[in-house]
Amino acid sequence: MVETTSSGEERSGTLAAVARGDEPVVIPIEDALDLHPFRPDEIAAVVESYLEAARDAGFREVRLIHGKGQGIQRARVHRVLSTSPHVERFGDAPPERGGWGASVVRLRPLG
Repeated sequence: MVETTSSGEERSGTLAAVARGDEPVVIPIEDALDLHPFRPDEIAAVVESYLEAARDAGFREVRLIHGKGQGIQRARVHRVLSTSPHVERFGDAPPERGGWGASVVRLRPLG
């Protein structure tokens, strides 16, 4: 379930995702999403739903925070990004925005 609203220049919405149980977790649609609270088997669905909701909310660029670790989550996120119809391009974030512990994603414009 994706719900988006806007108020003036502030872009906001919510994304309902399931994390660690059967109860939906409502995630505000902002320009960044921290993936640490989600289980590895949820990452692909959460990322794809978030990208769609962020694009629908008018964002052209978002940041996904997957952490550095051994690079397993980064690889999982990059697999989703490489096949998503919502993504124009993506890459590692600059050092001041998380470096290789986060990915910056340029979304395709609506329309």
